Amino acid sequence: MTLTLAQTPPKTTNCDALLVAVRPKGRTVEVASRGLTAALTKAVTDATGALGATGKSGEVTKIGGLSGFNAQMIVAVGLGDPKAQDDLEAIRRAYGNAIRALGGLKKVAILADPQPAHLQATAMGAQLAAYSFTAFKSKTDPKSAPPASIVLLLSGPGTAAQKLAVAEVNIISSAVDLTRDLVNTPPNALPPIALAAAAKKAVTGLPVTVTIWDERALKRAGCGGILGVGQGSVNPPRLVKMVYAPRGAKAHLAIVGKGITFDTGGISIKPAKNMDEMKGDMAGAAAVISAVQAIAALGLKVKVTGWVPTAENMPSGTAQRPGDVITMHNGMTVEVLNTDAEGRLVLGDALALAAKEKPTLIIDVATLTGAQRVALGSRTAGVMSNDDAARAQVCAAAEAGGEAMWPMPLPDDLLATLDSATADIANIGDGFGGMLSAGVFLKQFIPDGQPWVHLDIAGPAFNDKAPYGYTPKGGTGAAVRTFVQVAKGLAAG
Repeated sequence: MTLTLAQTPPKTTNCDALLVAVRPKGRTVEVASRGLTAALTKAVTDATGALGATGKSGEVTKIGGLSGFNAQMIVAVGLGDPKAQDDLEAIRRAYGNAIRALGGLKKVAILADPQPAHLQATAMGAQLAAYSFTAFKSKTDPKSAPPASIVLLLSGPGTAAQKLAVAEVNIISSAVDLTRDLVNTPPNALPPIALAAAAKKAVTGLPVTVTIWDERALKRAGCGGILGVGQGSVNPPRLVKMVYAPRGAKAHLAIVGKGITFDTGGISIKPAKNMDEMKGDMAGAAAVISAVQAIAALGLKVKVTGWVPTAENMPSGTAQRPGDVITMHNGMTVEVLNTDAEGRLVLGDALALAAKEKPTLIIDVATLTGAQRVALGSRTAGVMSNDDAARAQVCAAAEAGGEAMWPMPLPDDLLATLDSATADIANIGDGFGGMLSAGVFLKQFIPDGQPWVHLDIAGPAFNDKAPYGYTPKGGTGAAVRTFVQVAKGLAAG
């Protein structure tokens, strides 16, 4: 669905629901949206007051058949404290809540704040909330379907800044939804070969070149990590390289995403409970694919190389065993003490390849450790880096994009916990600081002087609870907006 702008007066707009923003004012509410006459404003205020609305952030109050409007329903959207009117994430979540509450409607109109930043936040929250995944359902409930169209109402012709803000939302939200779709796709429908094909399809018609390495090419390149993880499955591994190189680009961003299309844990098999959610262990790869799509569609003046190492981690007679030693692309040998610590192995090969090109910045993203959820919960990603400025840059981009991320350290002393008597390094530590030791492991594949940031999105990538704000149950699309913001920053110099 493409969100559009319109100049239709709110009172004459024909729609199933017209969304009007409200904020707390004493014991009642005040209308925060512009464009209503004094009489219509009073009508909304009186009706919301009668229904007990408070205007608190995320509150949704439905008012049926309000006199003076052509809309079938007026929906008061609570934005919360007026002092926090520039909280863009609160705006996104508020309109996300409202759109999720309007399933089954055909046309929704939003009386939008004309400020480009607020307009974009409104549009992003609405668009991201208007998502459903029904590809594998034989029957769907039309009452639960998201609105078929969303229109943002402005009091005058859209300015260039307003049009650009909405155009960006349509591109970025579409990329986020692609990530969600890939994460939600059943693992029998998305083996590594299919994920590689999806990467190629995602950039059809865009100036992006895609190279797919099969198992023979991986062997020639010495990618023992990717091959080792994938050797237990009948579905062979792949490595995808996506290159967007616009003329005039001065910076080069490399993004690397873990693409384990299903993770049983291998010989070190996981418990059966919730193992179905391991179809989402390729969320990092999906974010990379979608981010390259969005950055190319936006035409940003920055070179971007996406790396997607993908494999299926299965137990079988050919699977790698605890105690095996593999040789990575950079020549480092790794003792595999636990086959369920596989993501860092496929990432290690891809990071070593990415580093050879000496990009301005490398960022990897992965549903890497359960320890991330223990440390930061299910909504906040961990950010680790070998460069304080790069880590701050990515955290700032995440905040601008509306994604919760928090800086974490990479203590040098944790390297000793990865000692191996047999190989150069082991793939797991002593069980303490697991998120950090995984980052320390990955750091070994980054040359000195190469800025690199590691994002652990194990929690934020998949919402196993009820939807909230603009976030659905299942795949969330984590990290796509952050990648786009980083690319915009690099393009701007």
